[in-house]
Amino acid sequence: MDKNGRIRNQGEKKEKKTLILILIILVTGVSIALSSAAPEKTIYVTGDGSGDFNCDGTDDQAEINKALSYAAENPEVTTVHLKGPFTYVVSDTIFIGSETILEGDSSAVIKLKNNAGWPEEKPLITQMNSAGNHNITIKGFEIDGNHDGNREKGRGKGYYNLIHFLNCKNIQVHDMYMHDSHGDGLKVVKGSDIQFYNNTVYKLGHDALYIIYSSNVEAWNNKITCRTNSGLRVYNGNHVRFYNNIINSEGEGGAGIEIQKAGSSTIMDDIEIFNNLLYETNAAGIWITGYGSSYSEASAKNVYIHNNKFYKTGVNPGADWSGGIVLNGFYDTLIENNIFDGCYGAAIAHKEVDDEFSSPGSGYTTIVRSNIVINTQSSSLAGNGYAFYNKLDKTHSFILQNNCLLNNAGGDYMYTSSSSDIHADPALIEQLKEGSSVQDLPCAEAIKAGPQELPYEIDEHDIDMGQEGGPVSKIKKTISGIIDFIKRIFLGLTSAEEDRESLNTVSLSAVSDNRLKEKSSNTTYRETEYIDVGERSDGGKYRNVILFDLDQLNETGNIERATLSLFWYYPDEMRPEDTVLEVYRPEKWCEEHVTWQVSETGSPWKNPGGDWYDKNGVQQGNTPYATMVIKADNLPDYRYYELDVTGLVQEYIGEEYENTGFFIKARSEENDYIAFYSSEWQNKNQRPELTIEYADN
Repeated sequence: MDKNGRIRNQGEKKEKKTLILILIILVTGVSIALSSAAPEKTIYVTGDGSGDFNCDGTDDQAEINKALSYAAENPEVTTVHLKGPFTYVVSDTIFIGSETILEGDSSAVIKLKNNAGWPEEKPLITQMNSAGNHNITIKGFEIDGNHDGNREKGRGKGYYNLIHFLNCKNIQVHDMYMHDSHGDGLKVVKGSDIQFYNNTVYKLGHDALYIIYSSNVEAWNNKITCRTNSGLRVYNGNHVRFYNNIINSEGEGGAGIEIQKAGSSTIMDDIEIFNNLLYETNAAGIWITGYGSSYSEASAKNVYIHNNKFYKTGVNPGADWSGGIVLNGFYDTLIENNIFDGCYGAAIAHKEVDDEFSSPGSGYTTIVRSNIVINTQSSSLAGNGYAFYNKLDKTHSFILQNNCLLNNAGGDYMYTSSSSDIHADPALIEQLKEGSSVQDLPCAEAIKAGPQELPYEIDEHDIDMGQEGGPVSKIKKTISGIIDFIKRIFLGLTSAEEDRESLNTVSLSAVSDNRLKEKSSNTTYRETEYIDVGERSDGGKYRNVILFDLDQLNETGNIERATLSLFWYYPDEMRPEDTVLEVYRPEKWCEEHVTWQVSETGSPWKNPGGDWYDKNGVQQGNTPYATMVIKADNLPDYRYYELDVTGLVQEYIGEEYENTGFFIKARSEENDYIAFYSSEWQNKNQRPELTIEYADN
């Protein structure tokens, strides 16, 4: 080896040693830096003096904001935790910065003060930087919008939104309980990467989630009861997925889910809605609308709606846009594998809600395939109960394929048609009984209809406190009925016995209903327009007896279900106590003479206020045939409330007892007064009703 070669080798060795030394120094430096870095830290806000920041129940946003500012100034502090049980009353907005978690115990409550007097668009919680923040999480606690303490403001007008972000990204709001506000739950404008999940939202003043000019949005596993507008709403947003949510109304509000495109400024071509349960929404279960200035087909297309359950959506008879899905102005919408049961007006309809929402073009097509559409009901403005209603047949069209249809009050089609839909008639059932394979039938795809699994187990205490005949029991019954329907109609499991179990329904009006009034104990009340129960604030107690003529049922077969429906309308204010309504079997009484004191002239009750038997046959017993809870903070929502009186009606029809009607009272009769319309009420659609479902002999 020559001299130059030796020098070159020695140089290479020195370079390798130098590189190794540098690598060792770098690794050591990183290790030291990592070991010396402060761990992520949580600071605590409390109401008992034990926290890093302590509140006293007045102007508590001041201490919460100090904690959030400290977190923003100290990167090692990632989380501000609100300790409970405590109610943090705020008189001004709370501000949260980037890379921050605002969390709390489930017993920690942020509550708007009474008579706050804030201007429009001033929220309870918003971003710290007006230009925008990122990586924000809000979770685990309760926000009380204190609607009743701020009645000077109107709902849905931008007042007291609970959470509002502008130009923010990477937002998570989850495991929250938000209720009783004037405005939105979470409102995001010009944001991205938004997640809204595992929340319970009850009676807000606008939308539970309102997305405006935002993208990459997911909402799942939320339980939402609407009051003024919708549950989940997107306005000019894209890349949206709504799934595994339960959404309903209690006589107020708009659509369950709302998708809006206004003008040509945005593209909406990636929106998916699936596996949701929508029930008893005030207007449509889902409302989709494109309107305003002209836009391209590519900018409003391909909304995908599948495997949802719509149950009695569109309960408001005064809403033209009641129904299952109401849409206009979108191209190539695909609606498949959904269940529509008992929707009002129409299960799926092309409509423009009003002139403001007029679609600018034509050639809009909606593809509807492999859905189950049953029991669609008439609605005075929305339609006569059609499966499919194309009110915009000049500009919109349906492609209808392999849907299964049954018992739709107004018929299956209005201004549209199909050659491949299947009617679940006796001929189809007979075909299944004769051994045809389900896979060979056009209706095979409809087996996949509805949620692939319920979003999660419906908890009675979360929705209706388990009241008999309330939303939960209806939904469970309906879902069970749908499963049975699918088995009998589609899966070929129909037996001779099941064929005979096809139920008939009859609705009866009351022959007589009489009020029993403690403070006018010798007066007969048989012609008032209302019946009432409970105790008023002046101390007087009220009870009722009501009678239906069951003679026409003596020739029927087995009574499968009997439902007593009462239309609640009063008082329009909260009450000190819950009203627990109970139904018993009364002793015989005379409609012309019954009072608090007597069942008939000369025949006093053994017990003033009426004699009754409970379901165990015990006189003045306390095990009612039916019961229902109306919460003290619920206001009348002007609809029927239902009591399952099957057991008592079966005893009457079976002649175990003479038909003496129903004795109705409140359980405690302490500050729990409510009133229903009677058989004398002028609107026959709001009078007491007894609905009997029976099987033929």
